[in-house]
Amino acid sequence: MPRILLTCCALAFLICAAVVRAGEPIDIGDRLELLVDDYLIDSMTGAQLRLHEPIDRGPAIISLEKPSESIYMGYVTVIKDADTYRMYYRGDGSLENGTYCYAESPDGIHWQKPDLGLHEYEGSTQNNIVLMGRYGSHSFAPFLDANPDATLAQRYKALGLLRTEDNKRWHLVAFASPDGIHWQLMQEEPVMTEGAFDSQNVVFWSQSEKRYVCYYRTKSKGDTGLRQISRAVSDDYLNWSDGVLMEYVHDGELAPFEQMYINQTTLYFRAPHIYIATAARFMQGRRAPGAEMIERSGIAEGKFRDCSDPVLMTTRGDNHYARTFMDGWIRPGIGLQNWTTRSNYPACGIVPTSENEMSIYVVQAYGQPQVRIERFSMRLDGFISVNAPYDGGEMITRTLRCPGGNLVLNYSTSAAGQVQVEFLDEAGQPILGFSAGDCRPMIGNEIEGLVTWRTANDLSTLKGRAVKLRLLLKDADVYSLQFVGIENN
Repeated sequence: MPRILLTCCALAFLICAAVVRAGEPIDIGDRLELLVDDYLIDSMTGAQLRLHEPIDRGPAIISLEKPSESIYMGYVTVIKDADTYRMYYRGDGSLENGTYCYAESPDGIHWQKPDLGLHEYEGSTQNNIVLMGRYGSHSFAPFLDANPDATLAQRYKALGLLRTEDNKRWHLVAFASPDGIHWQLMQEEPVMTEGAFDSQNVVFWSQSEKRYVCYYRTKSKGDTGLRQISRAVSDDYLNWSDGVLMEYVHDGELAPFEQMYINQTTLYFRAPHIYIATAARFMQGRRAPGAEMIERSGIAEGKFRDCSDPVLMTTRGDNHYARTFMDGWIRPGIGLQNWTTRSNYPACGIVPTSENEMSIYVVQAYGQPQVRIERFSMRLDGFISVNAPYDGGEMITRTLRCPGGNLVLNYSTSAAGQVQVEFLDEAGQPILGFSAGDCRPMIGNEIEGLVTWRTANDLSTLKGRAVKLRLLLKDADVYSLQFVGIENN
């Protein structure tokens, strides 16, 4: 797509955002709102947004433990279904006899590879293969279908790659499964044909849009161009709209262009109206080590054609990603084996792994004997926070329609720090009884910390009013906010 068209599209988005900003108060109801973009933020003084890097918790899955696995493990998906965690990953990436493998966990931390007995590989069915052959095994992207009309026989769905007969293009084919283990093609004909697709092409049922959404690989000049992301939608999963190229916005302008190899866009399980993309930034031709280091490492020079790292983006269901930070989100690990080509690709899926923790998974040492899937953890909602130092700072929201109930914050402070919340009226003046002086300082570290004032704990007297929230922080972070206990009458 020509740059001028991208610029016009981005300009249209910015104009729309400005109209929303100046229009009616935002009605968030009881939605959990993450502070990952500027959707709620009107201004900050002495405060800033802060990107939080997940903590490396060590290997979740190690490859080469079974004959069907190879050093080219990749294109991973992790799903939590009730008390069972399911992981899908490519084992053997060959086009004609490729395998997709399965692992299972009770907690998302300790994983096993069950012998499923579904496919014969090298003379044995004692393996964890769920998919094998031309259809889908090179790249397979399953999801648990949240569509209320989905049948029990199709609780799980997936898109998989299929190479065309002339070996020149990829298509996408649709699969379904009752249990996430036994998969069948929904039809032999491809459901999507216009795209580069040589990647992990992810899809899910959007609760906010009430339709299926697919984020997939496209390129700027057909099959030979730069790697980009497009979005298509569907009401029935088999018939898809034409794709729309995604745009990247940073600080209110088009972000500097960077190639994205996989996008891994998925709805956030605590706030499904917000889609989180843990994309793999692809730095084509950028080699980390020098020739002398490569020679000493014993790794073939061809393994260092480029380098990659996960970056964090968000979207709320339109055709742009908010690149709130251009910085890398998870830096590659120590050691040259973690800087080989196509290493550090994140899995699709962010899952809770304790009461206060969530995890993501990243492929490391791709193409090396040490290849593995590493688990990283962070606090719930802990992607990005509004942060202020010891000297203090504040953030003021855009105008909201107060729904009543109570206000809770996901926040953390130092022993010397604190958070206070003030409600402002439409003229920007503190509301009697809900000023910063009335707010009891919040000191501690909580996922759902209740905001209270000296004369009131609930917001019933403010219900329906147009208000702004003024957050005053000292050596503290606020990750999200939510109104809870809202009465419907």
